[in-house]
Amino acid sequence: MGLLGRILLPAVLAGFVAGAFLTGLQHIEVIPLIFEAETYENRESAGHTHDADAGAIQEVESWAPDDGLERAAYTLLANIIATIGFGLLLSVAFVILAAKGRAVAWRSGLLWGLAGFAIFNFAPALGLPPELPGSEAAALEGRQGWWILTVLLTALGLGLIAFTRPLYLRALGGVALIIPHLIGAPAPDHHGGLAPEEMAERFIYASLATSAAFWLALGPLTAFLHQRIGGAGQDRASAA
Repeated sequence: MGLLGRILLPAVLAGFVAGAFLTGLQHIEVIPLIFEAETYENRESAGHTHDADAGAIQEVESWAPDDGLERAAYTLLANIIATIGFGLLLSVAFVILAAKGRAVAWRSGLLWGLAGFAIFNFAPALGLPPELPGSEAAALEGRQGWWILTVLLTALGLGLIAFTRPLYLRALGGVALIIPHLIGAPAPDHHGGLAPEEMAERFIYASLATSAAFWLALGPLTAFLHQRIGGAGQDRASAA
């Protein structure tokens, strides 16, 4: 099997399995909380519509999938696509490690999964915690910029700490980890939202717990598939 196949196949297989697993986890509490928060948002929207002059205002609603099976199917599809992307990042890393003679096993996949959770979920959530519909938020462009900066610097920092020997490089990695939080995430003028504060807090914890479980599944699964598929391909190439 060629290099491209050793990268793609584990990522795609892991993406389908872990994406379905993530969707199932989200239906335990994350998605029900979103549905509940949307009732507050819809109630607020209905109130504004009732107060306004219906003859003077024409509302244009953006398309959204219907609740039920259609919405669940789109959620599953989006999760699988995103998970395949994360799996590709892990698969590339595992191929590079294998090329350098470092063994890749499912146990090391746990550490990579924890790193993925720290990079893409935990570190950004320190400044921009997961939000329910109807929450007050800063401008989208500012939040996106800070999120990207945090992800890149967290990945750089963890990489320097884990894969470099000189003490000054590891110290530089620690500095990279804290820079985004020293800058601070964009904050709205007014905090809060339509949903109760308790619900918003539950959503933060449920989202982070779900993401952690997802990454702890994706990391070992991708490593296992890389070991099985990539290792078999290398064995055949050596025999030839």
